[in-house]
Amino acid sequence: MRLTAGTPSRLGASWDGRGTNFALFSANAEKVELCLFDAQGRRELERIELPERSEDVWHGYLNDVAPGQLYGYRVYGPYAPERGHRFNPNKLVIDPYARRLAGRLVWSDAHFGFRVGSPREDLSFDRRDNARGMLKAVVVDETFQGRPEARPSIPWEDTIIYEAHVKGLTQLRDDIPAQLRGTYGGLCSPAMIDHLKRLGVTTVELLPIHALIDDRILVEKKLVNYWGYNTIGFFAPEARYAQDNALDAFRTTVARLHDAGIEVMLDVVYNHTAEGNHLGPTLSFRGIDNASYYWLKPENPRYYDDFTGCGSSVNLTHPRVLQMVMDSLRYWVEVCHVDGFRFDLATTLARGPNGFDRHSGFLTAIRQDPVLAKVKLVAEPWDVGLGGYQVGGFPSQWSEWNDRYRSAMRRYWSGEGSLIGEVSSRMTASSDLFNHDGRRPRASVNHITVHDGFTLADLFAYNEKHNLANGEDNRDGANDNHSNNCGHEGPTDDPAILALRRQLRRNQLACLLLAQGLPLILAGDEVGNSQAGNNNAYCQDNEIGWVNWNNLGHEAEDFTDFIGHLTGLRRQFPQVKGHGWLDGRRADGSFGVLWLTPAADEMKEEDWKFPEGRFLSYVLSPTTSEGAPIFIVLNAAPEEIAFHLPKLPEYARWQQVLSTAELKQGSAEFASGAETKAPPRTVLAFSGVR
Repeated sequence: MRLTAGTPSRLGASWDGRGTNFALFSANAEKVELCLFDAQGRRELERIELPERSEDVWHGYLNDVAPGQLYGYRVYGPYAPERGHRFNPNKLVIDPYARRLAGRLVWSDAHFGFRVGSPREDLSFDRRDNARGMLKAVVVDETFQGRPEARPSIPWEDTIIYEAHVKGLTQLRDDIPAQLRGTYGGLCSPAMIDHLKRLGVTTVELLPIHALIDDRILVEKKLVNYWGYNTIGFFAPEARYAQDNALDAFRTTVARLHDAGIEVMLDVVYNHTAEGNHLGPTLSFRGIDNASYYWLKPENPRYYDDFTGCGSSVNLTHPRVLQMVMDSLRYWVEVCHVDGFRFDLATTLARGPNGFDRHSGFLTAIRQDPVLAKVKLVAEPWDVGLGGYQVGGFPSQWSEWNDRYRSAMRRYWSGEGSLIGEVSSRMTASSDLFNHDGRRPRASVNHITVHDGFTLADLFAYNEKHNLANGEDNRDGANDNHSNNCGHEGPTDDPAILALRRQLRRNQLACLLLAQGLPLILAGDEVGNSQAGNNNAYCQDNEIGWVNWNNLGHEAEDFTDFIGHLTGLRRQFPQVKGHGWLDGRRADGSFGVLWLTPAADEMKEEDWKFPEGRFLSYVLSPTTSEGAPIFIVLNAAPEEIAFHLPKLPEYARWQQVLSTAELKQGSAEFASGAETKAPPRTVLAFSGVR
C-alpha cells in the first residue's frame, strides 16, 4: 500500500475507486494512527500514522484500501483529565464519520481510559488494548446514490405523525414474514404499509436508528438500550435492525415508504453520546478530542457540564463539532432521503455560554442550509439544564413538541374540572405559546402519548407506574402522569370499566386529531397496546416494549378504522388543520372560531369561569365558500349535558360526523338550534348543512 498526504476536505473515510482518503479532526492530538483490521475485525493488520495535519484535520490517502475494509484510530496526546484531555492510544476509537460499523461492543474494563476500581478513579491511566472487543468502522462505497428520489413532500399542515420503534413496531406482527419482523424491511412490508394507509398517517417518525451501544450497566442486568438514545455514530444506521447491510436496508425502506406516499422522519440524538460522564468509557469522541467535543466545567474541566441528564453534553459551539452535526443531517437527507428530524433535547444543541440562544450557531446554520430547508424540523424544546424549558422559544422554521397540550388534555379527560380555558387554547394550536415571530399553528406538535411514558391504554388503566422490570426499584420514570385507572389498577374483566377506558381513549384520539397543530400518534395506541404500566420501557426489548397486535381485528379494541375516520375529518374540514391563527367574531359578522355555551350563545367572560366547568363547544368556520363549518363538543363531565346546535344563517341543519360514545359512526341530522344531549365523557362533531 502506498501512503500519500490525501486531503482534509472531507472528513471520514472516502473511497474514490482507486483508494481511500482518511481524515479525522482533533485540535489537541499530537499524533493519529490509522489501524486496519481483518475482515472479522479480530486481528489488527497494520498501523499507519496519518502523515499530514491541516487546520486540525489529520489525513492520509491509501491507494489500495477498498470498500469493506475495517478500521479504527489510535489518537496520541496528553492524558490530563484535570485539563480536559483524555487521550489514550491504547484504546481503539471509532471514526465519528463512519458510515457503517461492524461487530459488536464486548464490554470489559479495557474500554475505559482509566483503571476501573483505582482509588484515583479517572485520574489513573489504563494501558490495556481494547481493540478485540471494540466496534470497527467500515469503508463504504458511496458512489451509487440510486435513482432520483421522488419525495412525498407532505405540506406541514397536512402532516400526521406516527411515532414508532423499528423493531417494536413489527416484531409481533404475524402478517409480516418472519425474517423481516423487527427489521428495517418490516417497516415497508405490504402489511405495514396497508396499516399506515388505513390510519391515514402521513409521516413515520422512527426512534433513534443512529449506531448505538447498550450501556454496560444494562448488559449486566441482561437488559439493553432498547429505545436507542445512546448514540455512538451519527452517520451509521444501527446494524441490529438489518439482516446484512444496514445502510442499504434502510435506504430501501425509505424508498418503499416514499413510493407509498409516506414520509420518514428520524428521532436524532446529538445532545449527548454513549460515552457518559467522567467515569464513562473511551469509545470515540472522548479519545479523539474530549476538550473539543464536550461541554466541560470551566472551573474544573475534569468534569462535564451535563444539561442532558446523561452524563455529558455535546458542545455545538465548537465549529468542527457543529460541522459534524450539520454534515450528519445533510447525509441522512441527501444519501438516505429522509424527510425530517425530531431533535432529542434540542435546547442543548442551541446552548451558548449564557444558556439557550435563539441565534446560536446551530439554529443559524440550520436556518441558512439549503438542504435542510427542504425537510421538517421538530424540536423537543427542553433539557435538564438551567433555563432548559423552551416551549415556544424556537425560530419560525421549527415545530415543537407541545407538552402543555399533553398535560392539559390528560388532566381534562382524567376528570379534573375548571380547565376549559386552557383546553380551548390547546385545541386551537396554543397561540399563547406559538403565535409570535411569524410562526404558524403547525409549530405545535400535539401529543398525548409518546415512547416516553404510559401508552394510551395504560393511561386509563394505571394510576401508578410499574417499572420494577427496569431494575431500578421503580424509582425511574415520571411520577406525575395525570392518569386515571377508572376504578381498578391494571387489567380487569369488569365490562363497565372496560367500556369507560375505551371511551376515554377514543376521546383523547378524537381531540388529538381535531386539534389545530400537528397530531402525533404513538404506534400501538390504535390497538390498545399496553406496557403493563411501565412508563419508562427504554430497556425493555421484549413483550413489554414491543407493540402487541393481538387486538388487531377485534372490534371492541381495534381503533384503526376509528383513527382513519378522524384523519378523514381532518381532510374534510381543512380549518381543523390550522393554516392561520383564529380570531373570533369580526365586524362583518364572520368569524374564525365561536365559543358557545350549551344554549348556543357566544361565551362571555363569566362563562369561562363556570365552577368546575367540563363542557366546551365551538364552531370553526370553513376556509372556503364551498366548505362547511364544523361544530365540536367536548363533554368531560360524568353526566350527560343538554346543549343546542348553533344557529348560523347559512346553515339550516347539522349532520353528526363523530361521536366517541360509539366505535362505529352514525350520521344523525339536527335542525339548527335544536336541542340534544352530549353523553357523559364524550366528544361530538357536526358538519353544517346548507
